[in-house]
Amino acid sequence: MKSTDTRKPYSGTTRSLVIAIDVGTTFSGVSYAILEPGEVPKIHGVTRFPGQEHVAGNSKIQSIMYYDRAGKLVAAGAEADNGSVLALAEDEGWIKAELFKLRLRPITMKLKMNGLRLSALPKNKTAVDVFGDFLGYLYRCTRTFFIDTHANGKALWQAVEHNIQFVLSHPNGWEGAQQTKMRRAAAYGGLIPDTDEGRSRIRFVTEGEASLHACVLNGLAADVLSNAKNASSHGFLIADAGGGTLDISSYAIRATHPLVIEEIAPPDCIFAGSVFVSRRAREFLAEKLRASKYGTEDSVDHIIKRFDEKTKRLFRDKNDLQWIPFGSPFDKDPTVGIRQGQLKLTGAEVAEFFEPSIQAAVAAIKAQIDSATVPIRSVWLVGGFAASPWLFTQLQERLAVYQVSVSRPDTQTSKAVADGAIGFYCDHHVNARMSKFMYGVEYLREYNGDDPDHVTRKHRLCELPSGPKLLPDAFDCILARSVKVKESTVFTRKYCTELTSLKLLSVFEVEIWCYRGGNTVPLWINRTAEDFGTLCVVRADLSPLEGSAEPKSGRNGKTYWTIVFSVEIHFGLTEFKARIKWVDNVSSSSSLRGYDIDLEYYLGENKIVSLPVGIITVV
Repeated sequence: MKSTDTRKPYSGTTRSLVIAIDVGTTFSGVSYAILEPGEVPKIHGVTRFPGQEHVAGNSKIQSIMYYDRAGKLVAAGAEADNGSVLALAEDEGWIKAELFKLRLRPITMKLKMNGLRLSALPKNKTAVDVFGDFLGYLYRCTRTFFIDTHANGKALWQAVEHNIQFVLSHPNGWEGAQQTKMRRAAAYGGLIPDTDEGRSRIRFVTEGEASLHACVLNGLAADVLSNAKNASSHGFLIADAGGGTLDISSYAIRATHPLVIEEIAPPDCIFAGSVFVSRRAREFLAEKLRASKYGTEDSVDHIIKRFDEKTKRLFRDKNDLQWIPFGSPFDKDPTVGIRQGQLKLTGAEVAEFFEPSIQAAVAAIKAQIDSATVPIRSVWLVGGFAASPWLFTQLQERLAVYQVSVSRPDTQTSKAVADGAIGFYCDHHVNARMSKFMYGVEYLREYNGDDPDHVTRKHRLCELPSGPKLLPDAFDCILARSVKVKESTVFTRKYCTELTSLKLLSVFEVEIWCYRGGNTVPLWINRTAEDFGTLCVVRADLSPLEGSAEPKSGRNGKTYWTIVFSVEIHFGLTEFKARIKWVDNVSSSSSLRGYDIDLEYYLGENKIVSLPVGIITVV
């Protein structure tokens, strides 16, 4: 099967443009496609950025920026790394923004920086603002490249610019809250207007799934299907090793014409990228050079930069001496292994910088293999860190015991995510995904005096207006972990609530909980545990039901109303959705009505506090 056999013609009726932006921890890239009705889209990469015009065909740019003291962006990308800008930055006291993507990580993903901290944010800037500034910079670079590269480029851009579709990639571990921030950043950076229409032009794809589509574009399908007998019975794993994260996703091919792929294990994401190799090297060298004139912070920064460019990238044998070329022939300090401008390290020392990331990668891949629903026989290593010979050979050796082969595409792996994000938008090969966590709601469980667990919670008993005594904080699972979900699948549960005031109908809301603690359904919600978190609050205006709700007389003569509704979860897309459904008996013919919620509009940095809407019980 050739890669062209997997491509689908664009089904739209008018010309359009889709831009995929991959903001990486250390490097970023942009790809785009002009969508012509009935034609298979051709993927283009932005290969010229300001400050690196001399590098032909370079499709990635450093994820760094400089801000002046007032918080104004003054340089970004390659321009932020040239000598004149570095001198100005030092003279003017500019603030360097780097590794800013890590600030968007979920709080449940712990970041080990070996004692080093992320640099301070520029004045009057939030993490979302900084991310938005970089998105805006990449967007402007793309516009310039597009206009300069295509015939009649300016007119073509003007014809499509108000309806450009964007695909933003993010690590597998990012959730709705991170998608919210990225969408706000896109508006801040000027990619879209801050309106419902503008926000609808942003799509998201995980870096793992984008990498899968990139591999398909580069012939992965042909390799996997070369043994047609095992094509559907064996799975394959995509390991996207980038600057910050290692994103792991597992798939199996279910059909070939058209190509249909299913996820076969919940995707994983760990902090084991190349930046942590550099952090460990910096910590080691800071101590090694502490008593040397080369031990100043600026000197160590310079040496580490050269380590990144040469030593780390080329390292392949722990038995060979390693050199970091950083200075002139006159730079020497024999006491710390510096001579002729080069710092000597043993191969074993350099291997130790890699070791925690390699161990974490092997453990995560092994866990993925164990949880997959079909046997995994091959691992495809992509991403910028995949270019490391040491990482590649170590994964090959250590995973061989599991009868797993490790390969990497012979094309440029660092641009895989941006290209694959376009492939995701246009071809959409994945039609089923695995739920990463467990999702449900809180409800009231009937009290059982013979259950010791219930007795310990007796002090929290509450009484419904209708009379029963129930315990709060019970967890009702709507969608379990590791469930295969097709895009059309809807998970729904019916509930009822008793209200003592119909005014509460206009602000009706249900909290969706996420449990990250494994496959066993917990009986109770532990609000202080890291395993539990509020995923979103689904809001609906149920005031139309006011006219049809029948009052009832409860204990002590208090009036109450019973409302029956359903909570639906749509999980099969790359964006989680939830909604409330209810039956409206006011109209002459009863109809099921719903209130759609895109989580990204409600998941922000501030926790949403649920209003007291009544009591939920399972019907």
